[in-house]
Amino acid sequence: MKMEGAQRAVLVLLVACCVSLVITRQASAAKHVVGGSQGWDVSTDLNSWTSAQTFKVGDQLVFKYSQGLHSVVELAGEAAYKNCNTGTSVNSLNTGNDVVKLDKPGTRYFACGTLGHCGQGMKLKVTTVAGNAPSTPASSSSSSSSPASASAASPEFPGSAFLVSLMVPVTLCAFSVF
Repeated sequence: MKMEGAQRAVLVLLVACCVSLVITRQASAAKHVVGGSQGWDVSTDLNSWTSAQTFKVGDQLVFKYSQGLHSVVELAGEAAYKNCNTGTSVNSLNTGNDVVKLDKPGTRYFACGTLGHCGQGMKLKVTTVAGNAPSTPASSSSSSSSPASASAASPEFPGSAFLVSLMVPVTLCAFSVF
């Protein structure tokens, strides 16, 4: 059964749109290296760092730290966060390069599991928002250029080159099959 030219063009357009949607979704996600260049450390001003970020659904938090010296504990709620109660953890990570995906809107709480570190300020409150705009650091009128306030959000494009390279053969295939 042969497909008419208009039907073939619609099929090609649909394939191109699907590929574009996948690429756009991947391009809008960002990786936020917690604490910027200083990373997940007691000396990092995590409150300043967090206030300079916008976290969107699909983004990732990357906790970089010295394995064995620190860890990442996701806390059950705000009370645990305020009181540094790491005994109510939802999740515990300790590789030194931990990635947490922000998969839904809301607030999540993290702290270092090493005794005393949370009380010294090594804790993080992250509010994730829904939306289609790309994740970006929040604008700031401050002229501070300290590494703690520097943005570490970067767009990720995993596999997008591969998907684009598939678009041409799929389009050609659509024309030759129909």
